Amino acid sequence: MVRSVSSEFLGTLLLLATVVGSGIMGESLSGGNVAIALLANAMATGAMLFVLINVFGPVSGAHFNPAVTLAMAANGRLPARQVVPYVLAQAAGAIAGVILAHAMFDQPLMQISAKLRWGTGQWVAEATATFGLLLTILAVLRHKPEAIPQAVALYIVGAYWFTASTSFANPAVTIARSLSNSFAGIAPSCVLPFIAAQAAGAVIAVLVARRLIQ
Repeated sequence: MVRSVSSEFLGTLLLLATVVGSGIMGESLSGGNVAIALLANAMATGAMLFVLINVFGPVSGAHFNPAVTLAMAANGRLPARQVVPYVLAQAAGAIAGVILAHAMFDQPLMQISAKLRWGTGQWVAEATATFGLLLTILAVLRHKPEAIPQAVALYIVGAYWFTASTSFANPAVTIARSLSNSFAGIAPSCVLPFIAAQAAGAVIAVLVARRLIQ
């Protein structure tokens, strides 16, 4: 349990350091071109996910996401007693990763985002992004588990671009990104609707997977 929870903490920390750090770097180097900044953000996140899932997958399953943890528990792939420690480790790791990114770029360690991400389109996008991520994981885990790192990394890179919200698809990530007033940030007032949309997408994905895949 200690190894697994530590793995979830460290993996989520490195993931958020990548998401926020690459957002800061991309924005500073893109000369105001948002498309280039988003491309840098997406590519860095996808690349790091591939690495992190390969590194930590054998230890904890490399969830780094409460939605994934709850889906695994619902499908009997994770003991119920591990759900709360996993989710707490993911949330703590995500916040620590944001702080680390700020430290690397000499920014104030604690921030509050002013970036509004609000509206029906954003919420539909988050539900869709989370649905697609969970369905990808459950389907590939069932039929070709060795391809999980590639599948998840590629899905996230794609979802950065085809969703209006740029695919947070992760409650821990959403909370942590509210603490960064950077390219990757989200205003605290927008967090709860995002998480509600993610929960809806995750539930639908589990139900669809049980019908079509399991």
